[in-house]
Amino acid sequence: MAGALLGTFLQPAVAQAATPTTRSLVAYMRGGDIYVSKGATEQRLTTGGTNTRPRWSPDGKRIAYLAGAQLWTMLADGSGKRRLTTRAAAGPSWSPDGKWLAFASLSCSGGPGVYRISATAPKPAAEVLFPRDCRGEDLPDEPALPAPRTGSLTERLRTDDAVAWSPDGKRIAFRGGDCESIYDACLSVGTVAGGGEQTVAAYGGGSYQTRGFAVVPGWRADGAKLTWTAYQEGETKADNQPVHLVEYDPATRAKRTVGGVLDREMAYLDTARGVATAQYRGGSWVMIVGLADGSRVPFRSGSQPSVQPVR
Repeated sequence: MAGALLGTFLQPAVAQAATPTTRSLVAYMRGGDIYVSKGATEQRLTTGGTNTRPRWSPDGKRIAYLAGAQLWTMLADGSGKRRLTTRAAAGPSWSPDGKWLAFASLSCSGGPGVYRISATAPKPAAEVLFPRDCRGEDLPDEPALPAPRTGSLTERLRTDDAVAWSPDGKRIAFRGGDCESIYDACLSVGTVAGGGEQTVAAYGGGSYQTRGFAVVPGWRADGAKLTWTAYQEGETKADNQPVHLVEYDPATRAKRTVGGVLDREMAYLDTARGVATAQYRGGSWVMIVGLADGSRVPFRSGSQPSVQPVR
């Protein structure tokens, strides 16, 4: 796929060096289990091979994750594991006060919706955030737990429903939304208080003669940037864009490509660097990516990185 769609995308060189050290722990998935590392060593937190999408809590003391497509939390050392949902869930994200977790699941509209659930209540119940019209409606029957996604990289990513809660607590970025009534695929930023939505990326339908997707959003800690994983098939080969990372400025709506070909699922380390999943040595690696200079340093074998907040 990448060879046919490279276009103007260039793959930056990878620095060959000892495993770098990060200021914060990075959580990541490998082989269906979750690990954490700062570089020199790593610690395995789960077993069972069905664990994905780790996400650090704002205080850095807990990790939300998916186990068998259901939402769980655990302490930073892997103890205290607790299931929050029996409903199929996707890609969790913490509210900035650590009281809630947002996740995606089937909505009353029949498409993907965004829910929130208490991270601390003894018997938490999920409530709908998006679509706004589903608020106050009875929750749909719990869908069957999905089988693990298979197929090519683009096929696996295309329906990834990971969500991202903004650092100010006011917005959530998610795949789909009201924009799906116009476009074939889209990414939305919704306002938690009122339920309004803004389309930030769209493919097919309307005035867009493209196919593609925008998935796995992630906010910078100051809320000034939003990143996501994108893919595009254009009207001509020159318009094709392989799987890549987009960085978006919510204030100006300006977009730019960061990282290299097939980089995806980025989390910010700081304003100058991110950790992303990359193709390296024949597999998926967590790569430290320089956002200004394009530098690339391999960190750990794995994918789906999340950075522990520094307090």
